[in-house]
Parts: sequence; C-alpha cells; structure tokens
Amino acid sequence: MKDIAVDAAQPPALNIQFMGLNFHRVIFPVSFFIVLSLILAALYDPVAFGQTLEATKGWILKNCDGFIMIMGNLAVLFCAGIAVSPYGKIRLGGKDAKPEFSVLSWFSMMFAAGMGVGLLYWGVAEPVAQYTEWWKTPLNVLKETPEAAHAAMGATMFHWGFHPWAIYLTSALVIGYFAFNKGMPFSLSSGLKPLIGDAYKGLPGQIVDIFTVVLTVFGLATSLGLGAMQATAGITHVLGIANSFTFQLMFILTVTGLAGFSLWRGMHSGVKLLSNINMLLALALFVVVAVAVGAGSFFSSVATTAVDYAEYFLPLSNWIDRPDQDWFQGWTVFYWAWWCTWGPIVGVFVARVSRGRTLRQLVCAAMLFPTVASIFWFAAFGLGSINQIAAGEGTLVAGLSDINMALFQFLEVLPMSAITSGLVVVLLVIFMVTSMDSGALVVDNLAAGGEPNTHAGQRVLWLLLVALVTITLFVIGGDTALKGIQAGAVAMGLPFMFIMLLLMLGFIKALATESRA
Repeated sequence: MKDIAVDAAQPPALNIQFMGLNFHRVIFPVSFFIVLSLILAALYDPVAFGQTLEATKGWILKNCDGFIMIMGNLAVLFCAGIAVSPYGKIRLGGKDAKPEFSVLSWFSMMFAAGMGVGLLYWGVAEPVAQYTEWWKTPLNVLKETPEAAHAAMGATMFHWGFHPWAIYLTSALVIGYFAFNKGMPFSLSSGLKPLIGDAYKGLPGQIVDIFTVVLTVFGLATSLGLGAMQATAGITHVLGIANSFTFQLMFILTVTGLAGFSLWRGMHSGVKLLSNINMLLALALFVVVAVAVGAGSFFSSVATTAVDYAEYFLPLSNWIDRPDQDWFQGWTVFYWAWWCTWGPIVGVFVARVSRGRTLRQLVCAAMLFPTVASIFWFAAFGLGSINQIAAGEGTLVAGLSDINMALFQFLEVLPMSAITSGLVVVLLVIFMVTSMDSGALVVDNLAAGGEPNTHAGQRVLWLLLVALVTITLFVIGGDTALKGIQAGAVAMGLPFMFIMLLLMLGFIKALATESRA
C-alpha cells in the first residue's frame, strides 16, 4: 500500500511496537482509559450524564462567547496573514518537494473530510431555520420577509465560509510545517516546541496529544451515531421502509465496513478514490438542482448569496452587545466550538495530504475554494428552499418539522425527486465513510505519537474502536447518551481554542526565527 511520505522517518522513542502495531506508551493507554471512563459514565446514567455535559456546554457558550468569537476571527486573520506574507511561499517538505496528489484529488479529499456531509444535511435545513424562525433569527430580523431571506443566507454562509476552514487550517499549517519541514512528529504537540523547547516531548506535549485523541474519538463517535439517525431517516423516506433501531445499527456497521475496506486499501486506492467519486456525485446533484430551479434564478441566487455573505460578515463577527444574544450563542458560538471538535481531525488530515504545496496554496485552496463552492451550494439548495416557501410550494412552507427530512422535502417539489433523493442517500453514505477514514487516520497518527506510517490494520482497529464506542452508546443510552457526548465534545472546543492560540504563537515565532537564519 502506497502511503504518504513524511520527513520524520523514525518513530518516537516512547513507542511500543508489537506484532506490527505501533503505539505511544503514554498517549495510547491514557487516551484509551479516559475514553473508557467517559463511556462507562455515560452508560451508568445517560440522563444525568447528558444533563451534566449539556449544562457545561451551555455555561461555556454563554460565558465564554466573547473569547470563542475572538478566536474564530483571529484564526481567519492568522491564515490570511500567512497567505499574503512572504512566509506564504514556504513549501511543505522543502523547496524541492512535489505534490503527492493532483489539485482535483487534493481538493476533493480536503472538502470531503471537512464538511461534505454537513452541506448535505444543513444545505436546506439551516437557511430555512434562519428564515422561518425555527429557533429565533439572526440579528432579530422579522421572519419570512425579504430581509429575513438575506439575513438567513448571510448567516448560513458565515457559518460555512472562511471561519471553519481557518480553524482547521490553524492545525494544518502548523503540523504540516513542523512535520514536513522540521522532521518532527506529526502531532499538535510539535507546534509547542518554539514556546517550550524540548519539553514538547514530555508531559505538556503528551497532555495536548491525549486531549486531541479523546476529542477526536468522541467527535467521530457522535457524528457517526447522529449521522446514522439522519441518514437512515432519508433512506426510509426514499425506500418507504421503517426506520427501526436495528436498521440504524446496520447502517453504522455498513459505514464502518466500507470505511475499513477503504482504509485497508490506503490513501490512493481508497480515500482518494472515494473522495473523487463523492465530488463527482455531489457535482451531478448540484447541476440537477441548479437546472431545476432555473438557470436565471440560480445565477441570480449565487450573486445574492455572495453579497449577503459580504454584507453580514462584519455584523455577525461582532460579539459585543449583540441584539440577538440567544441566537448568537446558540448558533454561531456553538458552531465555532463544534468546528474545534473537528479541528484536529481535518487539520491533521489536510496537512498529511498537502506535502509539496506552499502555505499560500494551502490557505487559498482550503479557504477560498470551499467558500466559493459553499456559495454555489447554498444558492441552489438554501435560497432555492426559501423561494419555495415564499411561493407557498411544498412541505417546507409549514416550517422544519424534521431537520433530517428538510433536504428530501425540498427535492420533492423539483423534477426527478426520486433520482435526486436516491443520489443524496448514496452521497451521505460515502461522505460519512470518507469522514470516518480521515478521522481514523488522525486518531491512529496521534496515538502513535505522531508517527504517520503505521500498518493499515492498526488504522482499521481505531475505526472499529470508534464504531464500538458509537454502538455501545447507541444500544444502551440511545440518542440521549450520544447527545451528551456531543455536548461534551463541544465543551472541549474551549480548551482546544487555547491550544490553537499557542499553536499560532509558536508558528509565528518559528517562522520569524527561520527568516532571521
């Protein structure tokens, strides 16, 4: 199996190698113990566990909203600053390094790992929610008015544009630079070296890596479990079968099996291939919907969505004296914390597939291209669904009765709804598989102390562990336990932002030191 070449060829000194497996003797057992302890706590009393974590999440979103917003904005400025500065020409792997993947495959893998399934799920649901006051409205605009349509599209793009990718890139830039250019372990702890020296190899660095392993495992587990409930709702709608508990478990096992097969085949024959297929299918779905809503209407919607994003960018970036405090904390602050739960997953994965690219290319590819793609996507699906509501067409006129069904209800009004709904189901499955693949690669990488070239079977073992965590919570605690773990993962977004801040400072110091050398 061909894998990604990395400068750091030697495994960390604290690793244990047994029967082809390669684990860090501190990070792996401590992470495993913490994961097991939290699972047992969730299963012992799912209701109390969920309430405790929900209360913790609520306190953080309410009392730390300013810091969370500042860090989200700072991440955008940090990445943009790197791109436009002379440091942007630094190439990951050195000046002679060649890209491992074509531009199309590179972008497809990043996009699939970063937010592919989210765009499917929220492409209709979020704009409709913001427009119809399903849970208040951005900046307290009057619902179901022309102003509400503009605010809904501006807010949706704000949540899915530059900010999430900047949060991902903070990890990707730092990890890619220290691993490929400095020969250090492929882990977040490497980014601490400019600040604490060789202590990054000791307890401080191990705490950071243990934290990211736990965060990643539970982020993946909740996404797999809740995603299964969402996807099976769509499958049962298309096929007309009962959405039973057994069917949901079978879906989890199917996704796990496909992801395991993809991981075993490797980055080129598995993850890259699936990502390319996914992008082609997503493009086909997008074209069908764009044509169905009308070419003139669609291109007008693209322009409107882009203008709305630009118009609402600064007002929604503000965190001081917001008139829509409840909406602001429940949507934007929650989103920024949730993106942090995927920060290590997407950040490490993006770094791994970006060898040979300059920092400027990486920032542009991971911030500009996905944002433009999201503008087109939300123009077709989001503004298209709002136009349906304004015209009094379809089920969505009554509002969001079931978020899981929003996309399918939108497609029902358009031609070829059976075909497009079936295509959505296929896309949901493949997007979940690629997300699980990238997540398992990252967990395995971190648990091995930053050693990226582990045996394929070891990555599959981590995938099975995530699936086992999901199924255990699902069987015993149901969605109560899963949502409790999700609340805990969101709460962990706050300490991850402190880590982000340290990574930024260390990276700037390292670049400044290199420029003086």
